[in-house]
Amino acid sequence: RPAPTTQPPEAQPAHPASVTGAQISLRCTGIETLCVDLGDWDATEAALSKVGAIDLLVNNAAVAVLQPFLEVTKEAFDRSFDVNLRAVFHVSQIISRQMIARGVQGAIVNVSSQASQRALRDHAVYCSTKSALDMLTKVMALELGPHKIRVNSVNPTVVLTDMGRINWSEPQKAAAMISRIPLGKFAEVDDVVNSILFLLSDKSAMTTGVSLLVDGGFLVS
Repeated sequence: RPAPTTQPPEAQPAHPASVTGAQISLRCTGIETLCVDLGDWDATEAALSKVGAIDLLVNNAAVAVLQPFLEVTKEAFDRSFDVNLRAVFHVSQIISRQMIARGVQGAIVNVSSQASQRALRDHAVYCSTKSALDMLTKVMALELGPHKIRVNSVNPTVVLTDMGRINWSEPQKAAAMISRIPLGKFAEVDDVVNSILFLLSDKSAMTTGVSLLVDGGFLVS
């Protein structure tokens, strides 16, 4: 059973939203919801202790607070690393221990970003968290491999979620970014989901420690 989470679109400030378990259940029949601030270590530990067996984990929660390097605040720095890195570390520890205890050949996918490998203006903190996440993915793959647990990441470009479509609706802004993508378009949600499903599935049974680019060629341009 996978543990679903959410993430704001690439390279955009985080916008708080309230979503109840009932709303999610209506849209996704059969999904058991669990709401917790992943930046809160103790609350996360307590919440996950109530969850049943998990075979597949997608670490997708993140915040993106965009500030120039010289103007980055302590609050933005701490919040970004708490959610984008420490939460992934903590949740993965808890779930991996459960997988090992159950003898499960599990799979973990961390949702990273093209920003882990390319310097972007006003992204000093965000780029740093995602670069660290890529290395964490590799170390997890190395240490969890003997337990038959695979760990990979996906690294998307701008993703056209509902919020992404709004934030990139300005033609000039969107055109500037798209001009740097060889395929000439942003990613759709399904592009990222399909890559995640591949890495969770037996079709990638010999793949671990990989950062799978879902960027339309942005990083080769």
